[in-house]
Amino acid sequence: MAAVNDRECDSCPIIERRRFLRDATGAAAAIFAALGIAPSVAAAAPIEFVTALGGSREDKSYAVPAKDGAQIDKQNDTILMRWQGKVYVYSLACPHQNTAVHWSDKDNQFECPKHHSRYLPDGEYIKDSGRATRGLDRFAVRRDGDNIVANLDKLYQQDEDSSQWSVAFISL
Repeated sequence: MAAVNDRECDSCPIIERRRFLRDATGAAAAIFAALGIAPSVAAAAPIEFVTALGGSREDKSYAVPAKDGAQIDKQNDTILMRWQGKVYVYSLACPHQNTAVHWSDKDNQFECPKHHSRYLPDGEYIKDSGRATRGLDRFAVRRDGDNIVANLDKLYQQDEDSSQWSVAFISL
């Protein structure tokens, strides 16, 4: 039976890898165009994924971001956010039901995909935007040379730890 299958496959067209990649890229571009998304926007990654440079179990060190934007560390469930001369480190989870929030470059805000709570770049909750009742939870941070160190054992909630939450950032 194997000889029969081999003969049948001899007549099967084999697509070259380059042709396949070219065709797949063209198809993806056509889908983006049909959805109204420009290829340059579709190719841009609005979020950068990072990993901690090191540190202990509770202290994680990150390079100071070079420009405004969000960096996600999935391994430690953190968001490193540089915005208007300040750097914040947030919990990746929405404070309402712990769903991972997403950054929207277009809107310059975070959003929870589950109940659509939205947050400003500084973590402040946008009132009546969803089911959350407070801003994103912030970690205690400090500067160490060219790095930001986040203490993952010190998480501040805006409603319970307002004085610590309001100063949990680094000014650049």
